[in-house]
Amino acid sequence: MSGIPCALMRGGTSKGGLFLAADLPSDAAARDELLLRIMGSPDLRQIDGLGGAHPLTSKVGVVCLSADPDADIDYLFLQVAVDRPVVSTSQTCGNILAAVAPFAIERGLVPALDGRTVVRVRMVNTGAIAALTVRTPGGEVTYQGDAEISGVPGTAAPIEVALDPAAGALLPTGNAIDRIAGVEATLIDNGMASVLVRAADLGLTGGEEPATLEGDPEVVRRVAEIRAAAFPLMGIEGTPETTTTPKIVLLSAPAEGGTLRTRSFIPFRVHEAIGVLGAASVAAGARLAGTVAAGLAQLPEDDAPLRIEHPTGFLDLYVDPDPSDPSRVGESRVVRTARMIMDGSVHPRP
Repeated sequence: MSGIPCALMRGGTSKGGLFLAADLPSDAAARDELLLRIMGSPDLRQIDGLGGAHPLTSKVGVVCLSADPDADIDYLFLQVAVDRPVVSTSQTCGNILAAVAPFAIERGLVPALDGRTVVRVRMVNTGAIAALTVRTPGGEVTYQGDAEISGVPGTAAPIEVALDPAAGALLPTGNAIDRIAGVEATLIDNGMASVLVRAADLGLTGGEEPATLEGDPEVVRRVAEIRAAAFPLMGIEGTPETTTTPKIVLLSAPAEGGTLRTRSFIPFRVHEAIGVLGAASVAAGARLAGTVAAGLAQLPEDDAPLRIEHPTGFLDLYVDPDPSDPSRVGESRVVRTARMIMDGSVHPRP
C-alpha cells in the first residue's frame, strides 16, 4: 500500500508532520479530513496516528514554493486538535517554523549554499515573513551542533530566526491596558495574538506547574472568560470555539534572573514551555510603556536578550524598540533548533 510522503520533525519545543503542498489535497476540507486520519484524531492518545497526545506534538506544516517575491517558500501551519475533529489555521507556529527551512532545503525547494543558507519564509496564516539561517556545511543540512534550548534534551545546530515586525496593529485596541472580564490585560500581537494578564490577579503566584493550572476548575473558567472577552476586541476571525487564538499568558516577576515569568494557555492546555511567537508578543509587551508586562519586567542592560522564563526553562530573544514610534517594536530575533526524526511515507487511518 502506498503512503504519503512525510517528514516527522522537531522544531523548537514542538513536533509535527511536514508535507509538501503537492502531496496533500488542494481542497481544504479534504486535506483536513486526511490530516485527522494521519495524526490519529480525535483520540486522547492519538494511538492510531502520528500525534503525540498533546497539542505540542499534534502539529502540521505544509510547504511550497512562494509566489511572493520577498519569500522563497510558503509555510501553512495547521493545529490538529487531539480530542476533537478540528484542524485550525487560525494561528501560525514559530517552533515548527524552525523545521520548515531545513525541510525545504532537504526537499530541494531551496538550493543549499556551502556553510549557511538563508531561507525566507512567508507564514501563510498571518502573511508575515521570517528569515531563517540554516547550517549547511558542504551544501547539506546538518542537525548536529552545540546550540541548546530549554525543553529539548541535548544540543543541535542553531537556526537563527529573524521575524519581520508585525504588519498589523501591535496593540489591537490601541491601549496599553484594557479592563476585560474583571482584570487588567494587555491585548498584543507581535506574531501571536496574546492576552497578557498578571497571575496575581487570578490569585496565582505564576510559578504553578502546568498540570496544577489545568486541573484547577476556577482557573480554567477564568481563563476561558478572559479569552472570550478579548476575542472580539482583537478582530480575530471565527469564534473562540473554532480558533486557537488569542493565547492567554499569565505573567509574574522573574524568578530565575530573567525578564518575566510566564504560564501560557494554548488555549486550553498549558504550554510546557512557550511558543516562539508567543514569547515575541510577551517581549514586545515588556518593551512598551504602561503594559501589564512592563509593570513586572526586569529589562536587561545593554544588548542582552530578553529572557522569558517558562515551566521548563527559558527562551532568549531580542525584540528591539522602534526608535521612530514608541508604540511599536522592530525586528524580533531568536535562536531555535530542529531535527529530522523520520523521513518517509505515512499511512493514514482508513
